[in-house]
Amino acid sequence: MDSKSISGAAADTQAVWAGEAGPFPYGAAVMPIVNAATFAYEDLTTWQSVATGGSDGHIYSRNSNPTLAVLESKIATLDGTEAAAGFSTGMAAISSTLFALLSPGDRVVSIKDTYGGTNVLFEHFLPRFSIEATLCDTSDHGRIEDELAKGCKVLYLETPTNPTLKVVDIERLTRAAHARGAIVIADNTFATPINQSPAAMGVDLIVYSATKFLAGHADVLAGLVSGRGELVKKVHHFREIAGATLHADAAYAVLRGMKTLGLRMARHNANAQAIAEHLAVHPKVTGVYYPGLAAHPGHQIAKRQMRGFGGVLSFTPRGSFAEIKIVLERLKFAQLAAHLGGVATTAGPPAVTSHVELTAEERARAGIPETLIRYSAGIEDVRDLIADLDQALVAI
Repeated sequence: MDSKSISGAAADTQAVWAGEAGPFPYGAAVMPIVNAATFAYEDLTTWQSVATGGSDGHIYSRNSNPTLAVLESKIATLDGTEAAAGFSTGMAAISSTLFALLSPGDRVVSIKDTYGGTNVLFEHFLPRFSIEATLCDTSDHGRIEDELAKGCKVLYLETPTNPTLKVVDIERLTRAAHARGAIVIADNTFATPINQSPAAMGVDLIVYSATKFLAGHADVLAGLVSGRGELVKKVHHFREIAGATLHADAAYAVLRGMKTLGLRMARHNANAQAIAEHLAVHPKVTGVYYPGLAAHPGHQIAKRQMRGFGGVLSFTPRGSFAEIKIVLERLKFAQLAAHLGGVATTAGPPAVTSHVELTAEERARAGIPETLIRYSAGIEDVRDLIADLDQALVAI
């Protein structure tokens, strides 16, 4: 059963079957972990054919690996794209994609609300290589289109954003970018292929921190890039040389986690929606950021381009950072950790999570309050999570 034969199946079914129908070595029911650093051949002719791309096979695991190849096939099927490449971390996937496609003198247009590490690439690393990065107010689609009209090589989007859960109109901005010949990259980490399909809206490359919802158990680091074949080939070649390949053990862990992606996202979506609605009317909360709320500025766009609103929300309790500390330290069913997308709930302020690399002034310029709590709803019983938040908030 190849990827084409299940392309019409539901995403939940693809998450289980894509790339994993076998047959696998020794009759294994799942793809084994192939920890070989290199692969041997009995004759030079076959070896040379594989090395030059004339035949299927593997030469060296920095370049390709059987376990990783199955994961790459799975995410490409789920995304509805031509190819994919795996990386050692989400930031390795993002940075490698940018450096593989950009050259000195090129220009990137993006938004101010990208993940902190991505923002550092735009603000500090790319300019060192004479690559211009113009960051627009995330909700100002007109301004983004104006900047695209000036010309650029790449439009980089993230939606929903981390940690303020802003939403951008993927189809509208992709259309504007393509009209100017730009490549569109979208970070789909928060949504996952279960909730959102950027490729169906024209996006050329999709990036993920697979560490988060895709793997789902806070036990592995991984990144993935999925998209148009010729572009993935360039990114894959950069990975071969730069070396940030995903190890077979990590690829196996992500594969194992993705089999339950559909089930987990259904619970994440439902829990986050219920919690956001509860906090939206809570007397100790001044603001809630979640695209599933009707009052969210991007709700109508999210309804149009998403099938579910995701497992992450953010909120601001009344008071100063001192009150944030009280709330976080009273939570019983939330790990205080720089992570999201796991089966266990996690919570923390951007200052020590998504935007720890930025200064307080830089976070303020990005519109991120210091009193914001990013809350990644796990798969626990939502009644327990809501009661836990109530007992923590009552203390302020």
